Amino acid sequence: MNENPSAPKLESGSIPEELPLFVSSDLVAFPGLILPLTISDETFGRTIDHMSERGMRMVAVFLRKPGFKDDDKDIKSLHKIGVVLTIHRMQRTDDGSVRMIVQGLERVELKELTQTDPFPVGRIVVRDHKPRKTVQLEALTRALKEDFEKIANLTPDMPEELKQAVLNMDSPSMLVDMIGAHIELDVQVRQQILSTIKIQKRMRLLRELLERELRIAQVGSQIQQKTRGEMDKTQREYYLRRQLRQIQKELGEEEDGGDEVAEWRERIEKAELPERVLEVAEEQIKRLERINPASAEYSVVTTYLDWLVTLPWEKLSDDNLDIPYAQTVLDEDHFGLNDVKDRILEVLAVRKLKPDASGTILCLSGPPGVGKTSLGRSVARAMNREFIRISLGGVGDEAEIRGHRRTYVGALPGRILQKLKDAGTRNPVFMLDEIDKLGNDFRGDPSSALLEVLDPAQNNAFSDHYIEIDFDLSKILFITTANYSENIPGPLLDRMEMIRLPGYITNEKVEIGNQYLVSRQIEASGLTSKQIKFSKAALEEIVVYYNREAGVRNLERSIGQICRKVAFRQAAGDIQPDELVSIKRGNVSDFLGHRKIVPSWASRKPQVGVTNGLAYTPFGGSVLQVETARMPGKGGVKITGQLGDVMKESAQIAYSWIRSHQDNLGIDKDVFNSSDLHIHVPEGGIKKDGPSAGVTMTTSMVSLFSGRKVRCDTAMTGEITLTGQVLPIGGLREKVVAANRARIKHVIIPSHNQKDLEEVPDDVRSAMEFHPVRSIEEVLRLALVTPEEDGNSSGEVKIFSSRKSNGHQSGKASDRRKINKKSQVKVKPKGDE
Repeated sequence: MNENPSAPKLESGSIPEELPLFVSSDLVAFPGLILPLTISDETFGRTIDHMSERGMRMVAVFLRKPGFKDDDKDIKSLHKIGVVLTIHRMQRTDDGSVRMIVQGLERVELKELTQTDPFPVGRIVVRDHKPRKTVQLEALTRALKEDFEKIANLTPDMPEELKQAVLNMDSPSMLVDMIGAHIELDVQVRQQILSTIKIQKRMRLLRELLERELRIAQVGSQIQQKTRGEMDKTQREYYLRRQLRQIQKELGEEEDGGDEVAEWRERIEKAELPERVLEVAEEQIKRLERINPASAEYSVVTTYLDWLVTLPWEKLSDDNLDIPYAQTVLDEDHFGLNDVKDRILEVLAVRKLKPDASGTILCLSGPPGVGKTSLGRSVARAMNREFIRISLGGVGDEAEIRGHRRTYVGALPGRILQKLKDAGTRNPVFMLDEIDKLGNDFRGDPSSALLEVLDPAQNNAFSDHYIEIDFDLSKILFITTANYSENIPGPLLDRMEMIRLPGYITNEKVEIGNQYLVSRQIEASGLTSKQIKFSKAALEEIVVYYNREAGVRNLERSIGQICRKVAFRQAAGDIQPDELVSIKRGNVSDFLGHRKIVPSWASRKPQVGVTNGLAYTPFGGSVLQVETARMPGKGGVKITGQLGDVMKESAQIAYSWIRSHQDNLGIDKDVFNSSDLHIHVPEGGIKKDGPSAGVTMTTSMVSLFSGRKVRCDTAMTGEITLTGQVLPIGGLREKVVAANRARIKHVIIPSHNQKDLEEVPDDVRSAMEFHPVRSIEEVLRLALVTPEEDGNSSGEVKIFSSRKSNGHQSGKASDRRKINKKSQVKVKPKGDE
């Protein structure tokens, strides 16, 4: 109910003798007070319809006596005294109920029921009592206000506005009605107050009720004050629950399940925790005993205890250090990768001879799809260890590694300990995938957190922010993977041993597809080897003309696509179940469509200002053409192709070297002042950077300024200096493999990289000629077509037999033979990832 002492009061003379009645089982209204009502009674709905038709705004409300049913229509079922209500606002809702704002006007007495159907109507008489002002009345008024004020002070949720309204009220009748409407009373007691017409009698009745409520409020306040002095709300509830539990135990009514704390003690004993962990667990158990199970802190402690109990503090799996068996497993799962396999077997041999040797962290670096992740699974199988893996790509929060402190809501350990919990041992093979793609933002540097994880001198006492107990990671064999090792932070890279996995050449991919991928995809498609067969020529067709990649992922997808199409034809009835489908070079396009890759050699011919360069990317080696164009201008140089700063500097160095040697090159000096130069490296959607394109850009610009064409079957790589020296570069194997894939016949390399040719596969090396150089002059003599040779339109120009190269190996046929016959390194094709 809401009081409104200032609301206008209608005169009793304006109340009709007959009014529609609203009979309620739980509503007692008082004169002068405003209250909201929501009524869904059908009978009252008919009453409202009747009142609306006649513009009536008044209704009399009476309380039904206890023991009578809602459908009783006898006047004896109703209390005689009720209240006339005037309707200030009314609204019908979609569900048929009526919402109203009403105000009580006067006490009325029901004399008789003049109508019962379709809704009740009664004859009423106003019962108003106006007492004389006496000392006794004044004393009762003050006593009521004092009692109400005491109750209000002991009731925190009582509105201050209500308190002030009661204390400032002058009318004794309004005072009694307002207090009776706002204190906690039974509905029949409220009706008793309403039915008491004489004001002094009504005030005495109310004072008795207030004194009773005051005693209850005082007792509650005393209990609260005593409790607050001894314990807070959580402790009090816990104390009472403990008492209740003890009482239930004495009565034999103890609940099933026993004491949860006892269960935790039992779990801790079975876990056989180390001493340092056991001490922390005992402290948490003592905290748990003092906490109410319903509180939020209780779940925080139990979650922490669960982590302490389930982490593998002392659990180790038995290593299988049988070197021949490990060799067999690695060979079964991966084709080739001899260097990687040898290094892994060395790690196993050291562990076999010296079990307490510090761990070695291996980093497998190479293009996607060459077998880095699957190699980790094979190592785990060979060593009989659990294999767990987390991907670090895009991780930018230090808490992902070290966890959150327990002060945060929903805190958990870092991903390192989470994975160890899943593994159940503390010596698994742990692969940290995509370590070169770690993020770094305002939440911390995860690469710095990994320093402790991957440092053998520190990881025997790894500290997680959530657990806050040192955990020994030294027994874990960590293997990390990366596509581009240059993106790994230096301090982190220093703690790992780098093993590079180069991209595959065509014959390696064919062998991998034939031995591994075909059988895997045939089984995945629900077919058998008697229903589909791939020829090696078909696999070579797929490799060369449908997939350009360093690994074999897309090759496997293409094989899977063919298998699914065959499965579809068989399911549709186009192919008999016992019919063998042979996939050959000629029918690959029936399943994969037209060739998707047009080889660059198909339309290649010698051109002016166009040079083949070799680049190394995170996806393997590639052949990039550098194009140069000249136009009228004032000597400006424009460089495009989404190049990095280092690559742009290489172009500037090349331009400066050409200008400083223009006389030796036979270039008119006025050309530089009267023209602008535009250098472009195609495939602008791919970012490119690095210094190894220096010789390529120099050759392209010299070709443009001199008008001499560049040989189309030649590619080059090397960094250039302002003095014209050619410096060594990295990734030679990947670059040479890419050149072979593009059918390049001659490759110009820095002389210091000659030793790296041992890493190139034998069949690639035998199909190409390599020309080590020390200066840019040698590059130009080898790469530019002479005027005499320019008449040969085939582009297959004999360029190395007739020219000298200042005594260096690149210009002599005998030296080339020496390079190609250099000590051969046996390299097998690689496995798939």
